[in-house]
Amino acid sequence: MAIAAAMLASPAAETCPAAMLTVENLEVVYSRVIVAVQGISLRVPEHSIVAVLGTNGAGKTTTVRAISGFLPVDDAEIRKGSIYFRGQSIAKLPPYYIAQAGVVLVPERRKIFETLTVWDNLRLARVRRKVSSDWHQQAERLFSIFPALAARRKQLAGYLSGGERQMLAIAQGLLCEPRLLIVDELSLGLAPHLVHELMKRIRQLRQEFDVSVLLIEQDAISALEIADYGYIMESGRIVFEGLPEKLRNHQDVQEFYLGSVGGGRTSYRDVKQYRRGRRWWG
Repeated sequence: MAIAAAMLASPAAETCPAAMLTVENLEVVYSRVIVAVQGISLRVPEHSIVAVLGTNGAGKTTTVRAISGFLPVDDAEIRKGSIYFRGQSIAKLPPYYIAQAGVVLVPERRKIFETLTVWDNLRLARVRRKVSSDWHQQAERLFSIFPALAARRKQLAGYLSGGERQMLAIAQGLLCEPRLLIVDELSLGLAPHLVHELMKRIRQLRQEFDVSVLLIEQDAISALEIADYGYIMESGRIVFEGLPEKLRNHQDVQEFYLGSVGGGRTSYRDVKQYRRGRRWWG
């Protein structure tokens, strides 16, 4: 935790561009008693890709649900803290309001309408309000970025591969014209080469659609290849943060995510304790 505190005060954090999304001291509880997220603080600057990394159960998806307004579905609530998007508080607002404000979630496990065609899935993703851009033009731009979808636009979405379903889910989110796109577990269940390809597409979409991205991931190596900044979560807390190069080069982080530490250590905290003990005993 001392490392995390030091990073919060780092020059890199202080010189970041103006934040589009700011989360401060967020605490989330389930069933009014179970604390799932404790004192989370993070920021997503304009035009950036920010990665929130951690293993399953670290609290990443709970944080995303708090930001996007879906906590009540799981009998959870924000107990403390604040969430600001472009200067406006969005904490505890309903999901439709947050989406209309410009925060759009691409949930994990590629939630699409399997009994509809690819094209009809995209039509349903249209925002139910006046939009400034031509919807068909936007859809064709997405087809140019995801040519596999273009070739299957008349096919039922249920017959798509895992990677194609993820492409469709991302395309649906972008057609809602977000200012901030949250992508939850893009790599889940996909082969490494597909993950690598989709990460490149995320970076391309950031440029072409002028959107900021909050990337929630277990695959730290792939996420840090495209991220501008990263946070590592464990047990509902931020335990480390920094620029991608600093995270990639930090030995403790390398050992945790690359699995190079033996002896049954299964958390970042275990790695820290192991390394302290090794230095102590020499």
